[in-house]
Amino acid sequence: MQLDWVTYPSVGGYEVNPFGATDWVRKRSTEDRSGYDEQSMLAILHRRIRVIRFPIVLVAACLALCLVAPEAAAGQRIGKQTGCYAASLAANPNRPTVADPADITQYGVLEVEYGWDREWSVAGTRQTSLGGLLKFAMLCDVELRWDSTAFLSQSDASGTHRTFGDTSLGAQIRLYHQTKRVPTLAFGYAGKIPTASTVDGLGSGYADHQFKFLASKDIVGFHFDFNASEFLIGRQQGGFDRNQEYNLAFSHVLHGKFQFTGEFYGDTEVNETEPGYVSSLWALVYVVRPRLVIDGGFEAGLTPGGPHRHAFAGLTYSIGNLYRGLRR
Repeated sequence: MQLDWVTYPSVGGYEVNPFGATDWVRKRSTEDRSGYDEQSMLAILHRRIRVIRFPIVLVAACLALCLVAPEAAAGQRIGKQTGCYAASLAANPNRPTVADPADITQYGVLEVEYGWDREWSVAGTRQTSLGGLLKFAMLCDVELRWDSTAFLSQSDASGTHRTFGDTSLGAQIRLYHQTKRVPTLAFGYAGKIPTASTVDGLGSGYADHQFKFLASKDIVGFHFDFNASEFLIGRQQGGFDRNQEYNLAFSHVLHGKFQFTGEFYGDTEVNETEPGYVSSLWALVYVVRPRLVIDGGFEAGLTPGGPHRHAFAGLTYSIGNLYRGLRR
């Protein structure tokens, strides 16, 4: 998945605004704690606790699920570094859905995803972007991720504005491998480095954070990916706005190398000016060969505030195994 750096959660290679908000700047009066009564101070403390509550709950849930898993499947847990090498290269696309799979790239493999996106808003703004995701499975269950937008263009009544997009660095840790009753479980983090220009409003200029819980399962011929994310979105006068995103993606083989992919996802309200919304995504995927997968499709918002029209196309390619010389 490509993280969005300006407008909506990413789909395919679309990157405009990280973590699903068009404008994270919210006016806030300066807090003068000396003038607050006890009730006001408790309210402030409650807001601070809410900021960190979600990621703590996610981590606790992941650990609990691993601890209660059947002992017979203990070998499926994180940390088992033997038998990690795959017999042949096979891509693990995060595209074209907003949701990411809980499974990571093959051990030692460097993999790239790249895509084109075009989005039309209700207000008549048109945005075009080219962006990619570079992934490396450093360990059997640990994947390093570098997400960036090489080109971002926005056209509106004032003209056309272009910039290099934002960048994010992160990691995904697979906590449990899929068994008959338990899905693959993982936890991920991504931090945005604000590299996009703020002159024309194409970047916010502030750092942001994403904490994500992932679960994936194969059920009667369908593959399902579920994500639950918490976003901390930097704002002008310090601190963070926050919202959550929930995704359910599914895919199924249509015929031969063709697959169909669909997704429903929604974001909660970011602040008073950025309401929550629900959207859907539909795509066709073609496996050219196991290490090369191409995709294309469209996204359509289901409620006001979401994406209006969004088309995308891209590819995923497994470059090679960097540990090949060390394999025994």
